[in-house]
Amino acid sequence: MSFTRRRFLQTSSAVAAGAASSQLLGIRQPFAQDTMNFKPEDGAELRLLRWSKFVQGDETLWMENTKKFTEATGVPVRVDNESWEDVRPKAAVAANVGSGPDIILGWFDDPHQYPDKLVPLTDLAEYLGNKYGGWYDAAQRYGKKGDEWIGLPLGASGARVVYRQKWVQEAGFETFPTDTQGFLDVAKKLKENGHPMGMALGHGVGDANGWLHTILWGFGGKMVDEENAVVLDSPETVAALEYVKELYQYFIPGTLSWLDPNNNKVFLAGELGATINGISIWYAAKNSDDPALQEMAKDIYHAQMPVGPVGKPTELHLFTQAMVFGYTKYPNAAKEYLRFMWEKEQYEPWQLAANGYISHPLAAYAENSVWTEIPKSEPYRDCVKNMLWNGYSGELGPASAATMADYIIVDMFAQAASGERSPKDAAKYAARRAERSYR
Repeated sequence: MSFTRRRFLQTSSAVAAGAASSQLLGIRQPFAQDTMNFKPEDGAELRLLRWSKFVQGDETLWMENTKKFTEATGVPVRVDNESWEDVRPKAAVAANVGSGPDIILGWFDDPHQYPDKLVPLTDLAEYLGNKYGGWYDAAQRYGKKGDEWIGLPLGASGARVVYRQKWVQEAGFETFPTDTQGFLDVAKKLKENGHPMGMALGHGVGDANGWLHTILWGFGGKMVDEENAVVLDSPETVAALEYVKELYQYFIPGTLSWLDPNNNKVFLAGELGATINGISIWYAAKNSDDPALQEMAKDIYHAQMPVGPVGKPTELHLFTQAMVFGYTKYPNAAKEYLRFMWEKEQYEPWQLAANGYISHPLAAYAENSVWTEIPKSEPYRDCVKNMLWNGYSGELGPASAATMADYIIVDMFAQAASGERSPKDAAKYAARRAERSYR
């Protein structure tokens, strides 16, 4: 029987509805397994490459859980860390040359660039999904190619508006606006008061891609339609570009070259009234030895990403998932390590230690105490649940991964904001770039 996209969506909707009903009724799915393990190969040892930390609790608990795995199985695991910008090219090289880390925590739809170079993880993903309330839609889109899981979603470094409450209130806003017009209004007032806003417009893997895709989709623009035809050169895209061009007037200087760490540093230096970021800024201030930063942490609050004229959330968050490469000598050990790390006994304490820095892809972890014990974490809880996916509204694959890796959307907005190109010309140029990948 052929498996069309429409049938996939119908099937997915039916499964999701059934799973939701079971959860509401407190009924366990009859095919759920409570335990599973993949017996590691004799003499197995693993090497994991992951992105470098922004939140110390993430790294601390990840390493503690890894040590627990080694104690339980006898399998040593070497963990290497790379800057966010370096993970994607290193993963691509590993796939192409056929050697490198056994497991890599990559970004977005990286597995779809080289699916034939990866170990299928369907049995593991289905086990975890059955046990922990099901995978959110975006997680399935990122992790699966057809019926096969080629990546194991870890979650997303969620993005929210991070702002200084006192300065926002001084600007005349009791709470932070949740729509794009209000967002523009508060940016203007903050700049007038000497507390400008600032978001990355450089090649930031997370920050730039996240907020700019959110704005593009919020105005109704998108890279491709459901048939993967490039539709970027549209009135909706131009409207989004004109909006960001106006917003950019109220930014602090320098954002055109900002990467992921820059807004953290500038915010903590007391130079920003608001930005869009993960929870890492507040976490750093709260846990600092500097009394001034500890005091700043009390004034840092988080708000939802702005909703555009389409009238509903259109968020993109920095999604990360594990890939096991086909050249590994120890595929069972690799899958057993991932199973261990994703189980509740390890995942929930890790998520709590990181203060919800990574929003979960499995529905059951919405009940993690991090969302109630740490009130400033709560706005990040549903990031993966509500997010769209890179390449929206088309299918994920080599083209969507390539256009993300080439920063086509980010460059388009940067060109329009800076005046390098008019909004109309920036949209046309970006569409031509995208068509090279979507041919």
